[in-house]
Amino acid sequence: MPTPGSRFGRGNPSSGGSRTPNDRDPSRSPLYSVNPSADGKSSSASRNPFAVAVRFVGACFAPTMGRSTNEIFSDGFKSGSQTSASGSNNGSFQGKVRRLSASGIYSSSSQSEPGGMRFTMAEINKATKNFSPSLKVGQGGFGTVYKGKLDDGMLVAVKRAKKSMYDKQMGTEFQSEVQTLARVEHLNLVRFLGYLEFDNERILVVEYVPNGTLREHLDCLHGDCLNLAARLDVAIDVAHAVTYLHMYADHPIIHRDIKSSNILLTENFRAKVADFGFARLGATEIDATHVSTQVKGTAGYLDPEYLKTYQLTEKSDVYSFGVLLVELISGRRPIEPKRDVKERLTPRWAMKKFMDGDAIQVLDPNLPQTPAATLALEKILELSLQCLAPTRQSRPSMRMCAEILWSIRKDFRELWSSDELSQTSQVKSSLE
Repeated sequence: MPTPGSRFGRGNPSSGGSRTPNDRDPSRSPLYSVNPSADGKSSSASRNPFAVAVRFVGACFAPTMGRSTNEIFSDGFKSGSQTSASGSNNGSFQGKVRRLSASGIYSSSSQSEPGGMRFTMAEINKATKNFSPSLKVGQGGFGTVYKGKLDDGMLVAVKRAKKSMYDKQMGTEFQSEVQTLARVEHLNLVRFLGYLEFDNERILVVEYVPNGTLREHLDCLHGDCLNLAARLDVAIDVAHAVTYLHMYADHPIIHRDIKSSNILLTENFRAKVADFGFARLGATEIDATHVSTQVKGTAGYLDPEYLKTYQLTEKSDVYSFGVLLVELISGRRPIEPKRDVKERLTPRWAMKKFMDGDAIQVLDPNLPQTPAATLALEKILELSLQCLAPTRQSRPSMRMCAEILWSIRKDFRELWSSDELSQTSQVKSSLE
């Protein structure tokens, strides 16, 4: 049986750390018990359970011991907003010339700011072998993504807009993605390297993430399916990334398209959130609660309140994240048109099974039914139910989601280790 620390899941099951008597386990709270007014803000770090979880978060970003919560988060949640990205008429990027090292793009403390690379059309053509079909790695509404190799050996992903799509709307989405990517830098966000506007070409260059999308792995297209430990890691990575967008960027950023096909996995199964074409700055006025905007997103992931009111908030991303959690634990897509009518809308079907006390029916059949898996399943579905609440006031913040997922993973690892020890003891006894 693969372990949580094996190829399909990072980390040692016993590495979650120990809980002190004062630590509160938020995943044990009753349904809808999250205090929406908190949204990750507390008058005292000692009363905020996230201050406990942040010790574990710190291990991801290797902070110095003894620092404050804000200092620890600043290592992984780093803003690159001072980069001013603008294309030039000669087909190059006006910005810093310095190239990033291959190791730098995976580091949250890289010396170069997002978008600081300069490209010419000749370099892009050379890197992609004139946009060779053999180097095509993705396709979306905006255009096609190619794998490229720069002169210094760095692998990049080159996003080329469809030439038939050069209208005002696509231009707006291109500029939106450029401006958003230039503002942010985080370990779990695809790193922005630069962009190019030249004649009728619009090109985005981002770091190349080699291991495909989360959706592909849930469909088992890369061999063995992800085990539950790896899926919990992915959920936490995504929660960290979206928490950063909502809370630690210079201005709140709402992604608006959180979905499994926009989550890329590295060779070590670290998740990176991609595709900021629909991203929008959140409300920046002190008294503002939302921004009014045209509905954008993907069917199955869209916040129903946003669909009705056109009022966009960070909680719209929380709703999409709730759908993603159901997708992670069930392996199903949000909409399954070929299934029986009652099962076509996966979140609704999963929530009904959970409320009826039949949660085990939701578990992906590719995952073993163990006590640890059952525990994680029920707690993930409980969190999903909170994220999928019909009104934004009833949903937790992304920071709270991350906190709860840390607790779920810790409990899962402890019970998994206990199960393994018990099985080992039974085998030894039978051999004696």
